[in-house]
Order: sequence, then structure tokens, then C-alpha cells
Amino acid sequence: MDSASIELPGSEITAIWLGDDGALRIVFSKALIIKTMTGSNERTRWWQTGALVLEKATVEEDSQDLPCEPMVCAGGDIEDNVFTYRDMIPLPLASRGRVGCDLGFHDSTYRLRARGSSIRLEMVEVAKYIEHIRPN
Repeated sequence: MDSASIELPGSEITAIWLGDDGALRIVFSKALIIKTMTGSNERTRWWQTGALVLEKATVEEDSQDLPCEPMVCAGGDIEDNVFTYRDMIPLPLASRGRVGCDLGFHDSTYRLRARGSSIRLEMVEVAKYIEHIRPN
């Protein structure tokens, strides 16, 4: 089976905002994507723009001051009911229930901790190829 996931460490985030509709949007200007093809030992790295959206979001108190400058993600967790995705987001992603995120950022002590009623990825345009990742 072919698979793809966003690699959180190194992905660039240009905006984080909580809208009047209660949706938290984490906007990626450069989400790093790792693709794996069935039967191949090699993987490929791509990048694409998009957003991670949490509906009916609540942001934890110590995460209230949402940054307004571009940041590079250092990694974190995406919570999807009984699953926790560490340092990655599976593609595609659309889920309801107990969902959330806990993200850290390079050169910052800020952590974004939020929960919501649903979570989804909204990817924009077409992924652009970066490189092949060959096994050692």
C-alpha cells in the first residue's frame, strides 16, 4: 500500500489562529511530506501548502498567546481518538471525536496545545518533489 505523511519537524508554519467560528487553523507554508510506495525500499520527500484544522477548538491556557510570525515546527503529537501520531500527520486526515495537537517550535519555548471535536487536513495545490530518501 502506498502511504504519505507530513513530517512535523522542519515543516514551516506561517499562521496559527482561532477563528470566530471556533476553528483553530495551523497554516503550513511548507509541510514536508514523506511518500512510500509499495514494494520500494526508497521513500521520497515532497512539500506542499495546507492547513491543519481543529473544529470547536479549545486552546490550553498556556497556549493562549498564539504566535503571529512564521515558525518552524520542532515536532509534537497529533491526537486522533485512541491514536497518537508522534512527529507526523497521516495523509489524508479527517476524524471526529477526541482530537487535538501538542506542537513545539524551533527557537521558542512556546507550545501549542489544543483540543477539538474534529480534525482535518486541507492541502492546497500539488505537492512539489524535493528528493529521494535512499536506505543506508
